[in-house]
Amino acid sequence: MYEHRSQPLLSRRLFVRRLLRHWLIAFLIILGSLAAGIIGYHGLEGLPWIDSLLNASMILGGMGPVNELQTTGGKIFASCYALFSGIIFLVVAGTLLAPLMHRFLHQLHLDQDEDSAGEKQPRKKR
Repeated sequence: MYEHRSQPLLSRRLFVRRLLRHWLIAFLIILGSLAAGIIGYHGLEGLPWIDSLLNASMILGGMGPVNELQTTGGKIFASCYALFSGIIFLVVAGTLLAPLMHRFLHQLHLDQDEDSAGEKQPRKKR
């Protein structure tokens, strides 16, 4: 998916495509997580769809639930969903930052391989 350090830097157009692909993946992860939360609150707690959306959005966003939970199943679900949401935050952050960090580090490797005259030095084999 990413170019090797011995390969040239990806063109700006292809890099933007890579960024857009990562943004789409992150959006789909968030959408799927939100759908799971909505269905869980609606099915286990019996909340209306709009309240289920609100609670799932608030927990996924790190704010906490809005409605007071009444059932044991709903409370267990909310606990698991909150933990899941914390992990999803890290996954989405990694998905969005990965292409940027890769490009930055790749550029550093390319700069490191050039000597002061701007010519490429042969890479040492390990």
